[in-house]
Amino acid sequence: MFELLGLALATGLVAAGYTYSRHFVRQRLRYVDAVLSGSAPIMATIATAVVAIPACALMPLPFFTALTGVFVALGVGAGVKLGARDIRDPAGYIERR
Repeated sequence: MFELLGLALATGLVAAGYTYSRHFVRQRLRYVDAVLSGSAPIMATIATAVVAIPACALMPLPFFTALTGVFVALGVGAGVKLGARDIRDPAGYIERR
């Protein structure tokens, strides 16, 4: 039962990191040229991993492990990459207000 709860919470963290980073890149970083470079998602993934892996590993809850932090970092990197793609190709997404 706790494993299913942990999986649901970890999936929610990954989805929240992905959604927030993609929205942040589309809305706040749309005029920043550096986010369009190929290294921006890699830097975002590394920066998130540096913070998320120790934070998840040190939590007293048994279902947050270092692997959860890795997946959160990968979700944020994917959100940055696809947010930058949305900036380059604005016809590819529908902006909701």
